[in-house]
Amino acid sequence: MNTASTRPPDRAPLLSLDEAVQRLLAGARGHGATQREAVSTFDALGRVLADDVRSALNVPPEDNSSMDGYALRVADVPAAGTVLRVSQRIPAGHVGTALEPGTAARIFTGAQIPAGADAVVMQEQCEAIAPAGEGLGSVRLQALPEHGRWIRRRGEDVQRDAVVLRAGTRLTPPAMGLAASVGAAQLQVWRRPRVALFSTGDELAMPGEVLRPGAIYNSNRFTLRGLLQAAGCEAIDLGIVPDRLDATREALRRAAAQADVVLTCGGVSVGEEDHLKPALQAEGRLDLWQIALKPGKPLAFGAVRRADGAEALYVGLPGNPVSAAVTFLIAVMPLLRAIAGAAPAGPAPITMTAGFDWSRPDRRREFLRARVGGDGRLELFANQSSGVLTSMVWADGLIDNPPGQAIAAGDAVRFLPLPLLLA
Repeated sequence: MNTASTRPPDRAPLLSLDEAVQRLLAGARGHGATQREAVSTFDALGRVLADDVRSALNVPPEDNSSMDGYALRVADVPAAGTVLRVSQRIPAGHVGTALEPGTAARIFTGAQIPAGADAVVMQEQCEAIAPAGEGLGSVRLQALPEHGRWIRRRGEDVQRDAVVLRAGTRLTPPAMGLAASVGAAQLQVWRRPRVALFSTGDELAMPGEVLRPGAIYNSNRFTLRGLLQAAGCEAIDLGIVPDRLDATREALRRAAAQADVVLTCGGVSVGEEDHLKPALQAEGRLDLWQIALKPGKPLAFGAVRRADGAEALYVGLPGNPVSAAVTFLIAVMPLLRAIAGAAPAGPAPITMTAGFDWSRPDRRREFLRARVGGDGRLELFANQSSGVLTSMVWADGLIDNPPGQAIAAGDAVRFLPLPLLLA
């Protein structure tokens, strides 16, 4: 028997995830952030800096107390139990006078250290002695002070003219606070990427509608819109497009006229009712890739021509809900970061311990839905199917598992928390 004649054809090699991301980034060159705008630091959450932020001052501007207590000279307290007269009271926001020798200043957290003082003793280690007449009374020091103790030095956090935030930084709440701490009332940021999203398919219905036979609710539209918003993009929702070639071409033209990127989900195939492929070939250009990614695998990338001759990028995600979400997070987010003016790589994964066994690895690179258990180890969602959207709600993040890699309880794995993937 001639086995060669019955051997199935070799499967086409799959594109590695890393290579696919590099192709996406290469295709995005020339589509990056070019328009900047000034925004209030109050309203800068999630925006990407177009310029470095430099400090106009030292932070803190002067030495100040990090505790409520008493500012004094170490040399004036030779032993525990020493009593000093309280010569002044310095609340935060007020500047005292130079400290008189042999006295202490009652001081509060954040208040400027008076000239001559070289330590603070926290109030829990002091006994206040009420005044016999006028004045602020005295204090008994129950502990020996240490030179420099509980004093925050001038410029300890930030030095004047230092760069505190680099261009390309996506602004988090702490970054907003840091910008405010150096006096930045406004920030120069890149315009948000505009991403037009539409769905194709006569089988799709919106929540609230009565499902007719054969119809399904359009969950991907909600998931992807939310992911775009969480990623700091301006989402332009163009709704559901009828399964007709003319309608699909018109939707692509409308999307490209408004957006930097056109995003769809499913429908890019050779089926008789799948019109995206011929529509894209007529309105722009299209590449179809098979990626060594699970869940996922199919990905479409190209561009749609605008009336002025420029192009909007096009990305077509797989149709299964988990595949669409994971492919967006892993492959499309680097593209959106680059377009937004940020570093495309994003945060590094965290090494964690598996609390489960995974004995059936795939030949593709897998992203397994997992969460942190009560013992600090990762738990795995029981059903890793690409259609089980409940796994994404249950999970804290994704385990990045190499091709063919089995996992045993106790193994170290690479974990990507969902908030990191959107950073």
